[in-house]
Amino acid sequence: MKRYENIRIEINDHSAVMTFCRPNVLNALNTPTVTEALDAVREIEQNTSVRVLLVTGAGKAFIAGADIKEMYEKTPESARTYSELGHRLMRAFQDLRQPVIAVVNGYCLGGGLEVALGCDIRIASEQAQFGLPETILGIIPGWGATQRAARLIGPAFAKELIFTGRHITAQRAFEIGLVNRVVPAEALMPVAMEMARVICQQSPAAVAAAKRVVNQGIDMPLTEACQLEIDTFANLFNLPDRAEGMKAFIEKRKPNFS
Repeated sequence: MKRYENIRIEINDHSAVMTFCRPNVLNALNTPTVTEALDAVREIEQNTSVRVLLVTGAGKAFIAGADIKEMYEKTPESARTYSELGHRLMRAFQDLRQPVIAVVNGYCLGGGLEVALGCDIRIASEQAQFGLPETILGIIPGWGATQRAARLIGPAFAKELIFTGRHITAQRAFEIGLVNRVVPAEALMPVAMEMARVICQQSPAAVAAAKRVVNQGIDMPLTEACQLEIDTFANLFNLPDRAEGMKAFIEKRKPNFS
């Protein structure tokens, strides 16, 4: 993997870990950092050995938001470009064939929460805090939170987060469905890596197909979405993973998905 200035990529077995590394500014996202993350996602997409991507932050924050000093200088035109760049990163996480797990170790605010919303699964430490404080800055979330939060936790909770700008605890985030699990800080990465390990044991083709069907189907009418499921289910019977998985089950052994 290529070396980056603002992020770190580590690959262990079939899991890749992307760490945002600007701890002196609580991993605030500026244009170079988002651009590097986009490049890294493209690299991971091409790496057939990687089956899961975990995203986290260095130090005491996951990502505490966008770099406000950079944003302050923007015009409407450059702000549009910046918003489009962030949307490309969230779309890259969403479209990545591998599942993406947000490992939220601290502040997860503004653009940081939008990164987490772009991931498939969110695991948080008990100390994590979540929020969308953009309205106090005179703006709104610009990287997808108005839409992804509303779809994930419902419009009412999404509006409460956005309108008030208040931080919520990890436990409250769990209660409203914003995160999948809350664990003690010292257990955060072990729990996330264990989930990644379990996912890696499944058929990569089936997991990628499931991710695509859920993501695409949620925006379709139910009848069309169910047809997408039927078509994908049938198409998987053409692939080696299906034969290996079923044969291993019949032979009472673990499957070997290449």
